[in-house]
Amino acid sequence: MEQPSALMAAAQSATGLSDFGEDGFREGLERLVAALNTEARLNALGEHALRDRILLHLRQRLMVEDWYARHPEIEEERIAAPLFGVSLPRTGSSALSYLLSSDPGVRYLRVWESSQPCPPPATVQGPDPRRGVAASAADESLRGGNRTPTGIDGAMECQDLMALDFHSQIFQAFAQIPSYSEWLLEADHAGTYRYEKRVLKLLQWGEPARPWRLKAPTHMLYLDALDAAFPDARFVMTHRDPTDVMLSVATVYADIIGKFTDHVDTAYIGELNVRCWSEAMARAIAFREAGNDHRFFDIHFRAMQQDPLGQVRRLYDWLGEPVSPAFAQAMAQWWDSNASAERMAKPDPARFGLEDGAVRARFADYLRHMDRWAA
Repeated sequence: MEQPSALMAAAQSATGLSDFGEDGFREGLERLVAALNTEARLNALGEHALRDRILLHLRQRLMVEDWYARHPEIEEERIAAPLFGVSLPRTGSSALSYLLSSDPGVRYLRVWESSQPCPPPATVQGPDPRRGVAASAADESLRGGNRTPTGIDGAMECQDLMALDFHSQIFQAFAQIPSYSEWLLEADHAGTYRYEKRVLKLLQWGEPARPWRLKAPTHMLYLDALDAAFPDARFVMTHRDPTDVMLSVATVYADIIGKFTDHVDTAYIGELNVRCWSEAMARAIAFREAGNDHRFFDIHFRAMQQDPLGQVRRLYDWLGEPVSPAFAQAMAQWWDSNASAERMAKPDPARFGLEDGAVRARFADYLRHMDRWAA
C-alpha cells in the first residue's frame, strides 16, 4: 500500500478538494498504514479492500470540510442530549439500537450515511443513491456475514465517524495490526469526538432537530473524551456474561479478518479482545464512579431477550420521554421479524485461547458491578 501522503494525494485528486481540516488524523493514518504494510499479511482482496476503505474516509473528510467552508452556518447546529449506547459488544446492544431507531421522533446514524455523510442527506433531491449500495470494497466483501440484520435504513455504530479521524476500532476488526491497536488503546480521542460532533451537525443540518440515538462499544474506552465533546450526553448500557461476549466477538473478528488475510491468528484475536474490553470496562466503571452513575441506564441481556419492548419503555420512562403508538408498533414489527434470526454456532473457546475462569478473572470487578447495575 502507498504511503499516507500518496493516499491523501489520491483522495485530493479524486475529489478536486485539498483541505482535510485539522491535522489530528494524520498520526492515526500513518500508524494504520505502517501496521497494514508490516503486520497484517493482507491477501489481494485485503490489500484492495483496506486501501479502498482508507481512501473512502479521506475523500469524505475532504467533502466534510468543503461543505463547512461553503456553509459555515452548519457550525450553529446543536447536538442536544444525545443518548449513547456504551456496552461490551455482543450484549444485545445492536438489537437495542435497532429498536430505538424505530422511534420516528429520533435521529440515528443510518447505515448508508455512516461511511458517506456527504452530501448532507437534507440536500439530496429524490431517492438517495447511497441507500442500499456498498460504500467500499470492504463493505461489499462483508455482505451476508454473521451480523445482526439492520435493513436498508438500519442503525449503524459510530465507528465510521471515528474512522474519519483514523482513531477507530473498525480497522482492527478488518486486519491484525497489533501496533495500531496498542497505540489506539491509549491515544487521545478528544479530537476524534470533536470531529464526530462536526459530522453529526452536518447530517442534522437542514432537518428538524431530533434527539440523537448513537452507539459503539468503543466509547467505553474514551468516555472522558466523549464527555468533553458531549457534556449533556446520557448512556444506556447492556450487560452479559463476559465469557459469552469474548467468544462471540472473537468469532466475529476471525470471520471478518479471515476474508482479508490467509494467516488468521486466532490466539491473538482472543487476547486482543480480552485485553481491550477488560480495559474498556475498567475505564467505564471509573467514569461511572466519578460522579456519572446517574447518567446511565442498565439492561441485562436476558431481560432484553425476554421483554424487549418493556425494557425500552423503562428506558424511555428514565429519559422522561413517551413511547408513541407508532414507535411501539414499529418496535414490535422489527422484533417479530428479527428475533428469530439465525445465530452463530458456538465455537470451541480453545480456538481463541479463551478459558472461562481466566476470562471471568479479568472481568471480576465488572461482574461485581453488573450484579448491582443489572442483576
